[in-house]
Amino acid sequence: MQPVQKISKMRKRKRRSHHALSPIRYVRCAQCGNAKLPHAACGNCGFVNQDLALAVEEKQS
Repeated sequence: MQPVQKISKMRKRKRRSHHALSPIRYVRCAQCGNAKLPHAACGNCGFVNQDLALAVEEKQS
């Protein structure tokens, strides 16, 4: 089955104007300076936020 009317290139491109990908924005880690995503833990050192502190006990062997 064929389309009823041809959709022009202009009309098609107007509809798809919001489909463009936005670049990923990175921020520097405050502790080690490595690039990381905002509002996420650092993949290098695990730093999240200086106000958020988790009590982690070390294993003694």
